[in-house]
Amino acid sequence: MAKMATSMVETGEDAFRKIFKLYKRRKPPPDFSDVIDFSRDVPSDKIVPAKMDPATVSDADAARVGLQPVRNWRAFGLQGYPGFIFISNPFLVGSQPFWVRQCLKTYPQKPNVCNLDMHMSPTDTQDIWGKSVHSLSLPPSGQKESKTLLERLRWVTLGYHYNWNTKTYSANHCTPFPADLHLLSHQITTACGFSGFNAEAGILNYYRFDSSLGIHVDESELDHSQPLLSFSFGQSAIFLLGGIHRQDPPVAMYMHSGDMMLMSGQSRLLYHAVPCIVPAPQGCRALERKDCSQDSSLQDSTVVAPVSEEDWVHCSRYIQSSRVNVTVRQVLGPGQSFPGTPPLHQRTDGSRTEGYHDRGADGESGKSSRSSDS
Repeated sequence: MAKMATSMVETGEDAFRKIFKLYKRRKPPPDFSDVIDFSRDVPSDKIVPAKMDPATVSDADAARVGLQPVRNWRAFGLQGYPGFIFISNPFLVGSQPFWVRQCLKTYPQKPNVCNLDMHMSPTDTQDIWGKSVHSLSLPPSGQKESKTLLERLRWVTLGYHYNWNTKTYSANHCTPFPADLHLLSHQITTACGFSGFNAEAGILNYYRFDSSLGIHVDESELDHSQPLLSFSFGQSAIFLLGGIHRQDPPVAMYMHSGDMMLMSGQSRLLYHAVPCIVPAPQGCRALERKDCSQDSSLQDSTVVAPVSEEDWVHCSRYIQSSRVNVTVRQVLGPGQSFPGTPPLHQRTDGSRTEGYHDRGADGESGKSSRSSDS
């Protein structure tokens, strides 16, 4: 990867874009041998341990949101990327199905906003789950079928709702942030050293195997001192983490179901992208129906609840070919308020936030310019 990126820079080409195109390519398929896989104990001079503070989150508080004790988390950093933390699936066995169901059944409900609201009436998008589960429960017919609303879902916003056109948040477009997701985010960020983090906005991205996320940076939040938190469920993704300039060559890593990333400090405003979705590793326990049985440590939980067999049948079928990513952000710092006019986000390299679900081969923005997932 380093040699390839160096060669591209020497020829005056955009290294990030070239590497994005490489991993997005289908024929011939790309070589994934240079992709970092944090789920494997493979020594690397790029990977360094990340320090968590187990004393800040009790075992009971972690289990309440479906997490292992913090002392058991496998957390890593990357050389040259201060403030970047990767946590390899810290979820307890049996807890991921709850969060998958929340992302598919609960969070798309009103008053939250989704992409379908852009061209459908509120009545038509009132119960996306209820209007989709019947079709999801039917066996494949072998014929081309119309997609359900759930299969057409591309994004959902929570709390302060991101405006994709102006790339801003505003005080007059806000709904209550989900309490369970707020608590999960608080426990994770506290263990990572950000006890003051306040989850105010969330973006859920729904990926199919032909989806991608263009090269972009998340800078619309007014307070950049707080981290960007990201976690995913379902199929895996190739995640590219670049530098402060759009053309900086990125490092590639897998993001599997349950994995988490936290971008803070110097890494908070780095360019990143998702060029492709790939099948989850064989034996991924989060994708098996048996994960619906609740772990004994969660029996008294007030947040993570059992998922019914019926709900999991629908969730399981969906995530067999999909990935759901959740990013959580703090929008305002202490004492901050929204300005009277949308702030102008200017960067020295003249860049723009790029598109979500890009179809262009070069990673340029597609139909809708988006700043979203990590």
